[in-house]
Amino acid sequence: MFTHNDESAQCRGNRAAVVYGFVRMPPMTNSLRSATLTLLILIILSWPAPSHPQPAQTAPQTEGAQQFADLGDLRLRSGGVIRDFRLGYRTFGKLNAEKSNAILWPSWLGGKSQDLVQFIGPTKVVDISRYFVILVDAIGDGVTTSPSNSKSQPLMKFPEFTIRDMVESEHRLATEILHLSHLRAVMGLSMGGMQTFEWGIAYPDFMDLLIPMVGSPQSTSYDKLLWTAQIDAIELDPAWNHGNPTGPMDRSLGLVEEIGSMNLTSPAYRVAETKPDGVNALLTEIRNSARGDGGNACDRIRQRQAIMALDIPAELGVATLEQAAPKVHAKLLVIVSPEDHLVNPEPAMKFASAAGATLVKLDSPCGHLSPGCISVGPTVARFLADPASVHGETLQDAAKR
Repeated sequence: MFTHNDESAQCRGNRAAVVYGFVRMPPMTNSLRSATLTLLILIILSWPAPSHPQPAQTAPQTEGAQQFADLGDLRLRSGGVIRDFRLGYRTFGKLNAEKSNAILWPSWLGGKSQDLVQFIGPTKVVDISRYFVILVDAIGDGVTTSPSNSKSQPLMKFPEFTIRDMVESEHRLATEILHLSHLRAVMGLSMGGMQTFEWGIAYPDFMDLLIPMVGSPQSTSYDKLLWTAQIDAIELDPAWNHGNPTGPMDRSLGLVEEIGSMNLTSPAYRVAETKPDGVNALLTEIRNSARGDGGNACDRIRQRQAIMALDIPAELGVATLEQAAPKVHAKLLVIVSPEDHLVNPEPAMKFASAAGATLVKLDSPCGHLSPGCISVGPTVARFLADPASVHGETLQDAAKR
């Protein structure tokens, strides 16, 4: 959910500081793309790391280079098909002899695997001297086959897809292209966290660990109101032309970013960081950063529809999250912010409780960006190495102490 298309905002101001791996979140001017980059930048900190090697590709590749898995037709759970499907991905590190150290990390809403590259390395959240890391471009991000780049199903001719469809494409990448039968972990932020929950119930024995951060196993009515408002903003733009875009969509995409910026952090954060006389400058920055055409708008709509359709209990044919949670067999670390206004944290907390998972709460007015205001990088690294070393707790934003 962050990129210049979406969940990122530009950050500036007086709250940024780095002290021995603890990163403070700077004040934001909210275009949703830099916000995600900021979230991830702030999540990533230094810590020690081990090692191990052996490439997963059949042909030599430059580490971290954009790659594509040609998967032919991708059959969707709705019965539809995405034709000539290509899944974008990047790999880092080396697969060990036992093939037991692979970690899959899919992108967030509007995000791309490129946005995650700077956060993978020997001193980052996922240490590539120890793990073989697969960064995946989720369906609809404009890199993987999407409304904006499909030749056979362009724009709104592109079928609706779900979070589960994203997972199915990623599973095919892991098994058919990378020839993996097991993963050490699946992890992700925001929509990446949603995919992580889906992985846990779709392929419960395929991984050892699951780490959804500010994600959800089910969209609430509040979530659906937010995503619907953003879709409505796009469709009300005269340039949308009933799904046959006629030109730049800057006007509506600016409004989408404004709506998103209200939800990205808490009201308390925004009031503290932007004075009343600074609102016009904030709005100008949001609108200037929101540029795009009809293809970009269609990508946004389809990914939001996927999020709105997210309902793991219904998918399993059960009534509640409490009934769905036992389907997960992997060890589960759930990280939420109780003040998250972009992805409601209640479903994730219920799921964690029912699954007996480790739940880490981030007590911060930064809301959806709390993993940047309260660094969770070291917690994630410890869990990857030794799940028993991480316990449920509430981490507090230093600014609130």
